[in-house]
Amino acid sequence: MEPWGHHLLLNCTAGDLDKISSRDNILNFVKKLVIAIDMESFGPCWCEDFATHDISKAGYSFIQMITTSNISGHFVSSNGNFYIDVFSCKPFDNTVVHSVVSEFFNPKKIQMQYIARNA
Repeated sequence: MEPWGHHLLLNCTAGDLDKISSRDNILNFVKKLVIAIDMESFGPCWCEDFATHDISKAGYSFIQMITTSNISGHFVSSNGNFYIDVFSCKPFDNTVVHSVVSEFFNPKKIQMQYIARNA
């Protein structure tokens, strides 16, 4: 039985601090990822600097609605760690996500977890 939803979680360690702290780079990443995994954006990407009250958690967060669900993430400016989720009822290639993340943020390590979502 085909899963109803496909959920990829990425825990990324020690990304390039300049790249993860650049709103423009994050927005360009989202645009490229949506195309690379054959999805369709639904409205603009929302990307804001968050958790500025706590330097250990502060950094950009984003959410991009796609016609089949969403792509979201948070980047920690103090250490370069970041977390990205891709959730869609339409299948996508996890290795493509890994490749685009590596291209835009150059993390030292990417831990991926895939969850097949069923009712």
